[in-house]
Amino acid sequence: MSNISSSPTSPAAIHVVGGGLAGSEAAWQIASAGVPVILHEMRGVRGTDAHKTDGLAELVCSNSFRSDDATANAVGVIHAEMRLAGSLIMACADSHQVPAGGALAVDRDGFSDAVTEAIEKHPLITVVREEVQGLPPKEWDLAIIATGPLTSPALAAAIQAETGKDQLAFFDAIAPIVHRDSIDMDICWYQSRYDKVGPGGTGKDYINCPMDEAQYNAFVDALIAGDSVGFKEWEGTPYFDGCLPIEVMAERGRETLRHGPMKPMGLTNAHNPTVKAYAVVQLRQDNALGTLYNMVGFQTKLKYGAQADIFRMIPGLQNAEFARLGGLHRNTYIHSPVLLDRSLTLKSRPGLRFAGQITGCEGYVESAAIGLLAGRFAAAERKGETLPAPPATTALGSLLGHITGGHLVSDDEPGKRSFQPMNVNFGLFPELEPGSIVKPEGVKRFRGKDKTVMKRQLLSARALQDCATWLGRGSHPRKASPAFPPDRDR
Repeated sequence: MSNISSSPTSPAAIHVVGGGLAGSEAAWQIASAGVPVILHEMRGVRGTDAHKTDGLAELVCSNSFRSDDATANAVGVIHAEMRLAGSLIMACADSHQVPAGGALAVDRDGFSDAVTEAIEKHPLITVVREEVQGLPPKEWDLAIIATGPLTSPALAAAIQAETGKDQLAFFDAIAPIVHRDSIDMDICWYQSRYDKVGPGGTGKDYINCPMDEAQYNAFVDALIAGDSVGFKEWEGTPYFDGCLPIEVMAERGRETLRHGPMKPMGLTNAHNPTVKAYAVVQLRQDNALGTLYNMVGFQTKLKYGAQADIFRMIPGLQNAEFARLGGLHRNTYIHSPVLLDRSLTLKSRPGLRFAGQITGCEGYVESAAIGLLAGRFAAAERKGETLPAPPATTALGSLLGHITGGHLVSDDEPGKRSFQPMNVNFGLFPELEPGSIVKPEGVKRFRGKDKTVMKRQLLSARALQDCATWLGRGSHPRKASPAFPPDRDR
């Protein structure tokens, strides 16, 4: 644990509540600006229903940061923008990546250990293990709440009392993890969809389990009939569509899974190349040793006994040994467009900011990105500076725009879409200037997929250039690592 200098010439510390991805990133950005930080984390004193360790930035669901393609994918663009901004989360992810096709996936323990080490060794950061049960006291004139989807009941009640708004909630379901040596590779095979090669990958980064039509239908029937966790405590809570439990997807229609996480497109059975699988279950490497694989898209609220029986119906997993079965935890988020200003400050209480999933963003990367912005805004305020919001054309700016100006339910506009958690995507970016998309020379037909790809490439390039300008850089390197403290072992 670091000790902050009490020098009268140093600025007063900013308090960050929550040591997840958002809180860790916020603390790092503040300290990197030369401002002391006190990071409050309750794990170590009080656990949660989903976390297994006391480490900072522990990943409790997937180990994937999703696409790392900064040329034509919004998630890859926000990765690149965060690297430009000296993100600790992205630096640690890059240092602990595991093969995952076109995605950036990490060894979850190595990643968390790296974040924890960097934070605890920083001379301007003090980590305090305690539960903050109410809103930060007034003497904490500048503070950030980054308690994420598992905000403690006492703090959630205090937030609700301050805002006067009902909390919205949805469930995040955790996917099972399987021991690699229990998977039958005489049935399964290695292949990334369309043989795509990504960072640290080979094009054979997923284990694929094929199903024929009869096996698929029997599996869907079992999912629908499976014994699941009750909903008495949380009835009426909506799911976030990007993280639906597998059995809920099955209930939505017999073909839903075949067009979702079990789609067979882009995959060829190495054991039987001439026969197309009716459906395919994919498993992605979960740790650096390659001993654990998680079931992609298989978040679930099924009870443990039902999970083991049903998932062993999958060809190749008939003898599967599970390092962890799926689970369910509650996620809460505030009505950010009503409650927060463009600097993520609570309108009813100047100096108090929110960051991460509690603001209504979804995903590891997005949570850390909002922590990055909150940290920068808070540090600038402490130093008496004004930091403009990132341009709406950037991935950071588009996500911030969604959070602080998302759709709201309106009594005089029936049916208007309500504010909901959102992953970063090109739908949040402003449109290109008219005439930006120009048919390449020599191309006769230019429409459909080709035109969409060019549009995404142009949006990506514009975002990265505008982000570099916002950060005061004239150009943008592919990866920019943060400046770790001098005493850190590199």
